[in-house]
Amino acid sequence: MTVVDLEKGAPQDAPQGAPQDAPQDAAPSASTETGVAASPDVPRRIGGVTRSGVLSVFGAAASGLCVAVLLFGELAPFSGALGFFVTVYLAFLGIYAVLTGLEEDGQAVRDRVMTVVLWSAGGLMFAALTMVVGFTAWRGREALPHANFFTQDMQAAGPLDPLTHGGIAHAMLGTLIMIAIALTITVPLGLACAVYLNQIPGRFSRFVRTIVEAMTALPSIVAGLMVYAVWILNLGMQKSGLAAGFAISVMMLPIVIRAADVVLRLVPGTLTEASEALGAPRWRTVWHVVLPTARSGLATAVILGTARGIGETSPVLLTAGFTAALNGDPTSGPMVSLPLAVFNFVKSPEPTMIARGFGAAAVLMALVLVLFVIARVIGGRGPGHQNKRQARRAARASRRDTTRFAELHTPGLQLFETGDRDDSGESNEPRGAGLHQSAAPPRSATSPDAPAADNGEQAPEDNAPAPADGDSRADGNTDPASGDSH
Repeated sequence: MTVVDLEKGAPQDAPQGAPQDAPQDAAPSASTETGVAASPDVPRRIGGVTRSGVLSVFGAAASGLCVAVLLFGELAPFSGALGFFVTVYLAFLGIYAVLTGLEEDGQAVRDRVMTVVLWSAGGLMFAALTMVVGFTAWRGREALPHANFFTQDMQAAGPLDPLTHGGIAHAMLGTLIMIAIALTITVPLGLACAVYLNQIPGRFSRFVRTIVEAMTALPSIVAGLMVYAVWILNLGMQKSGLAAGFAISVMMLPIVIRAADVVLRLVPGTLTEASEALGAPRWRTVWHVVLPTARSGLATAVILGTARGIGETSPVLLTAGFTAALNGDPTSGPMVSLPLAVFNFVKSPEPTMIARGFGAAAVLMALVLVLFVIARVIGGRGPGHQNKRQARRAARASRRDTTRFAELHTPGLQLFETGDRDDSGESNEPRGAGLHQSAAPPRSATSPDAPAADNGEQAPEDNAPAPADGDSRADGNTDPASGDSH
């Protein structure tokens, strides 16, 4: 005997007029067969903070700390701060997984544990970055408040001079000149190579991609030695900022190419296919579709290459030399950069020189931040997102295109082009009647339905006579200005 539970809202009795062979549910529910009402499916909450989740995190953290204290202090002969923190973290993850498993299923446990791992990794990286920036700024706090630190060089200052004498103006100018030269060489070459690798596949492109990936691991001293051997030894040029810019560009070029290639691969293929389907050549598709779509990612690629090149020391030392004086000519004379100045400052035993070194490092980080902001402004937002200026520019272009399309595709207004002329010779046609007169072909004096006259014969008499100006109207048309029938 089967017990059947009728669910709420289900019809208990079939209608009398219903056929006996009416289609029934092919698979009855489990609640109908077993007599137990099935619980509704409740979707699992993915994000957000819950009370049980917060208590589980803090409880697992406290338990992990207690486990590490017991292992390192009582139960096992463990020692070391690094091992202690690793033990605390592993015990925390295990206990948190157990506490989460008391309320959730296995999929939810894995999701919660991986969320905690990712949050902790992000927090660790942020803490490390904050510590580096804060420590550098704290150690350079003695040199940064002095204005001469940014406006003077070290030509007239020595290691024993106070911080009120000397500065890093020569290093700041040298860094800006070198990175400007490197960017001038790297950005067009890097983006062009990335477009080639992305748009023209083949054996040679695969070979170039392999070489680029191998050059990303090129030691900086090798790039400096190459430029030193070719530019200085073989060609006989002197050490200068131009040679240092060449060496830095060799380090930046593979980074920019590799990052830009990855970004260009993310451009949807449907965009390029739509552009080529409209008849655009390949170069126009790349210039107007591919590059604007990947603009923000290309700016990030340039930022990565700049951050790699601006912090190089050994190539600059080999190719630009070292000087304590300000030199603004990159083609002659030695030139120094901020990383090289930091290296020479901090190796001195004098506290004032060490303070200058940390102050120069803080200025270098601020310079990288400024370049990052400039690149973000140039790069704009991601695909599909526009700022106010870009939206206004797009709206103006749309209005111009709409006007141009209307002028090209609006049919000629032949019915309103001409009107009856009075005795004075003035036309009675309405205002704006001849706007598209030149675009409309001339019409014959006869009706479109009447056959053309042969050998100079006139049109049938039932048709209206042609007006004086040579244009004609069909029978029954009415002049919109005067309302007269013709």
